[in-house]
Amino acid sequence: MAKTQGEEALGGGLFLSVDGEHRFGLDAFLLARFAAPRRGDRVADLGCGCGIVPFLLWRDFRPARVDGVELQPAAVRLFARSVVRSGNPPLYPLEADLRRLEGLLPAGAFDLVTCNPPYFRADSGPAGASASARLARQEGSCTLEEVCRSAARLLRSGGRFCLCQRPQRLAEVFAALRGAGLEPKRLQLVGGRPGSAPWLVLAEGRKGGRPSLQVEGCLYTQGADGAPNPALNSLYKPL
Repeated sequence: MAKTQGEEALGGGLFLSVDGEHRFGLDAFLLARFAAPRRGDRVADLGCGCGIVPFLLWRDFRPARVDGVELQPAAVRLFARSVVRSGNPPLYPLEADLRRLEGLLPAGAFDLVTCNPPYFRADSGPAGASASARLARQEGSCTLEEVCRSAARLLRSGGRFCLCQRPQRLAEVFAALRGAGLEPKRLQLVGGRPGSAPWLVLAEGRKGGRPSLQVEGCLYTQGADGAPNPALNSLYKPL
């Protein structure tokens, strides 16, 4: 059955092509805002899907360029179509396995690497998912440790790696970061209503950094009444 294709307007003359398999959620917006590259930064996004995080990074922060690495050809085609539709900003889709980037992306050349990795270990997670969804959500094609090692290879000394993950795996995140030579430097939890358990963790590791962790206040996506938090409105429009 053909997947429904569409287009999302992101503001600033940017448009993102999506289909029934390759879409995006709130976690992409939260990761992009947490990562906050500087103007002039060279950025790579690992497992970029249809390109939502590269587009948000460009829209809000104007880094020099963003290379988006994605294994699934259909998602890469959507990303490439979006780049052309949006006037060819410096966003570069790359169909590749993030574990095998030698000769494709230069080592030690990036100021920032981002990743919204699979949240579930292999052979776990929601039942009945499609093959495409399993690649995006389960660690069948890459593990958390492999993602961190790939990020470390790309980063310059002092470069930053920002990722999101389920809070239940926070200990694994810290272990994988340190195992790759990326010292955990920032942490933020994201919850629904105030007082509820967090559903997302945002973490930053720095290549060659010294031990010192900044823990930011928990961000809630809803008010006590369940209404959307108006403070998050800025996530959906340019800064």
